[in-house]
Amino acid sequence: MHLKIDDILGQVDTRSDELIQLISDLLSYQTEAPPARNTAAIQDYISKQLQMMNLNVEQWELYPGDPIVVGVKKGKSPNTYQSLILNGHVDVASVGSDEEWEHEPFNPFVDNGMLYGRGAADMKGGLGACIFALKLLHDNNVNLQGDVIFQSVTGEEVGEAGTKSCCERGYKADYALVADTSNCELHGQGGVITGWITLKSPTTHHDGTRHQMIHAGGGVKAASAIEKMAKLMNALQELERDWAVTKSYPGFPAGANTINPAVIEGGRHAAFIADECRLWITVHFYPNETADSVAKEIEAHLFAAAQADVWMKDHPPTFTWGGSSMIEDRGEVFPSFSIDENHRGALTLKEAHKSIFLSDAQVGMSSSVNDGGWLAEYGIPTVCYGPGELKHAHAVDEHVEIKQLILYTKSILQFMLNWCNQSKEERSHDIYEAN
Repeated sequence: MHLKIDDILGQVDTRSDELIQLISDLLSYQTEAPPARNTAAIQDYISKQLQMMNLNVEQWELYPGDPIVVGVKKGKSPNTYQSLILNGHVDVASVGSDEEWEHEPFNPFVDNGMLYGRGAADMKGGLGACIFALKLLHDNNVNLQGDVIFQSVTGEEVGEAGTKSCCERGYKADYALVADTSNCELHGQGGVITGWITLKSPTTHHDGTRHQMIHAGGGVKAASAIEKMAKLMNALQELERDWAVTKSYPGFPAGANTINPAVIEGGRHAAFIADECRLWITVHFYPNETADSVAKEIEAHLFAAAQADVWMKDHPPTFTWGGSSMIEDRGEVFPSFSIDENHRGALTLKEAHKSIFLSDAQVGMSSSVNDGGWLAEYGIPTVCYGPGELKHAHAVDEHVEIKQLILYTKSILQFMLNWCNQSKEERSHDIYEAN
């Protein structure tokens, strides 16, 4: 028989309680990162959901206790029709011990049209909506022409790039949608890289010798690494201000490319002159830059500042950039990506959004980062498009609007049906085959 899309979309309304229950189930799992290593149970739950839809499911560990789940809904003609990745993460931001929630953060509840719980906005709401959209296709025996690859990853909150693991495993598609927090706008993003700047003295001195280092005739040429790091921090601020004036990118406010001195560590004891100091910085950069290029700019600027210092010219800073985990090696990288608004995937998504929300989809740049940059890094055209507002992500009483969740689920359904029934050469019709 033939099934019109309106028949399926209507079921999002009539079965909305199932949608909210599914997302509430996801919210009830305590998957904070840090500490992480706690997503096995939720991933098993998701894996069972996908298996009940007859998806081909693969699961592997990113780290012990933190598995990745990928389910593939095979299309009827995958070689000639468009394929799609739906991507999301199950880890959520930590809840501080001093945060006062109206209800327990992992005991989801509904109030005044809002669904509350840690991860509601970032991003179990979007993840659950994608699962429910796939469930509706399965329940209505809808067979798409192209493949849908659903990725439930972990590690996003602490830079562990479960999505990169999927890419390394060979999962690719003609278009990728990350269902992360964007208030149902189409977002690209800048990139982020962390780095450690280290100053180290070759000698260690007692606090009692400080007067010999700082007064005329003292005779000891030495320095406090902490005090010298302060000069490098001033140099970083100068560079940050220069970037704000000389660099820009469409969709970003001026000065969005920042250098944040986030953590400083140094010294060994109050009775010693600090012989080592380490500064942990977070750098935001634009899509027309790379992590390597901004790292080299920072190094060059700080080497120049060091050369102008009587002690640092002989003891210049050293650098360690990036990392694969904020937990394991205290570093991370998030590649940037931009949206090609003329790509057929973006055009199809904007059409789907407008048909459901009855307004044009807004296109912009996120002020945050997500795993979409890894998909783009591996050559997959990518968009971030998910429910929830960024101001509610990571916040006390995190929540998402239920009406938006329902509209978003419809939009994802419309998009999947249009995109994955679209020939790689031609557009599709809005009637879909069901068995």
